[in-house]
Amino acid sequence: MRDEILKLEKAVLKLDLKEKRRASFNASIVNYLNEFIDNLSESKGFENDFSSSKEIFSTPFNDNGYPIDEILQLFNRAVNSNGIQPASGAHIGYIPGGGIPAAAYGDFIAAMTNKYSGIYYANPGAVNIENHLLNWFAEIFGFNKDSYGGNLTTGGSIANLIAIVAARDKYNIKGKDYHKTVIYGSEQMHHCLHKAIRISGLSECIYREIPLESSFHININELKKQLEIDAQMGLNPFLIIGSAGTTDTGVIDDLDSLRNLADKFNCWFHVDAAYGGFFYMLDEYKEKFIGIDQADSLVIDPHKGMFLPYGSGAILVKEKEDLLRTNYYLANYMKDAYAGHEHLSPADLSPELSRNFRGLRLWLPLLFHGKQIFKDALREKLLLTNYIYKAFEKLNYIELGPSPELTVFTFRFFSLKEEQSCFNQKLLDAIHKDGRIFISSTTIDNELWLRVAVLSFRTHLKEIDLLIEMVEKHFTNAINS
Repeated sequence: MRDEILKLEKAVLKLDLKEKRRASFNASIVNYLNEFIDNLSESKGFENDFSSSKEIFSTPFNDNGYPIDEILQLFNRAVNSNGIQPASGAHIGYIPGGGIPAAAYGDFIAAMTNKYSGIYYANPGAVNIENHLLNWFAEIFGFNKDSYGGNLTTGGSIANLIAIVAARDKYNIKGKDYHKTVIYGSEQMHHCLHKAIRISGLSECIYREIPLESSFHININELKKQLEIDAQMGLNPFLIIGSAGTTDTGVIDDLDSLRNLADKFNCWFHVDAAYGGFFYMLDEYKEKFIGIDQADSLVIDPHKGMFLPYGSGAILVKEKEDLLRTNYYLANYMKDAYAGHEHLSPADLSPELSRNFRGLRLWLPLLFHGKQIFKDALREKLLLTNYIYKAFEKLNYIELGPSPELTVFTFRFFSLKEEQSCFNQKLLDAIHKDGRIFISSTTIDNELWLRVAVLSFRTHLKEIDLLIEMVEKHFTNAINS
């Protein structure tokens, strides 16, 4: 038996990539990534030929593996050469962040050291890093450091789900209550919140979609009327959801008025600030967010406003007990982990037990770069957005949505000959086929609008000027075709 064990041990040791093999492996990956970054400024924002992606399925998993350089070549052909290029400054659609290199190194260290950040006992330092970041978020948004609770998540979807479930359990909403329990949101509310309502078992509650003002903010007067009607009908107003930077149009709801209505009708007040939240770091923009510090729960996405790679979200709640009520559980086999420790662990405050050490991807860049550069980047994106909006104002064939509050706005091309949505879809298709810059679209009042979202840390004047040039070119081509 020992001989068999030693034979297997010899084979398994190859997983550890000993010094010489590891050096060669590292060199191949570093060379590939250096070339990727060096060529990024000349790369397309979008490649609409997806055929190369199918090569993934024609490369089987075999018993002995492939050389790393061959694997990287496959990755480059099948993954990096089609679809959206989120790392590029040419990605000006959806809500890009870019993925700063220092964060990738943080992920590399976290994965190589493989520290478990779910429970304090397993690695106090890893948990302290995450709690230190959450304390910083709490300080930014005016949450009481002694009473708040928070968690680093994979993004806004899970963070919003955690918030909705915390609200449900705080108000002790049970199945027997669903038929009279009311949730309030707007047409601009992100679809992940609808998913969170469904996943949390609250889809049988009454959902009120409150009309928008012409500026696309939730209409406070209409919300107030609906709350009064529901209360008079004997229903139970439960949850009010506001947005601080909507995905479609980038607007910030009147959070202060929403808080006042939540107080009046004894509702939980949730703010989805996944996109817009970090602009609150800028003193000159704080006035737009009045009331955000009064949210019962708040969602922010560092993979947006802090430019981290995808997979970086956070939830803050005013009272940590509201997270513990739902998520804390002590299993028999976990008693050692809690004995003699008063520190809260991420596993106490979210559904996750197994989790990656996701705090390092922000902690390392913050210590290395400092805070100011992130504020500078946000200011640059705000100025770039206003720059392109003003440039579009000068084009008489473009209809603009409301002036940008942050770094998102909508526009569409005007045609005298074709139905507007069809004409704009044709132009969007042409822009996507061109691919040098990627923008997205949305539907507002059943009409197609094109959408600019400036947030990638690699988006600068060069990319914005190129988009203006492309808009002019493809409109001219369309009307002359």
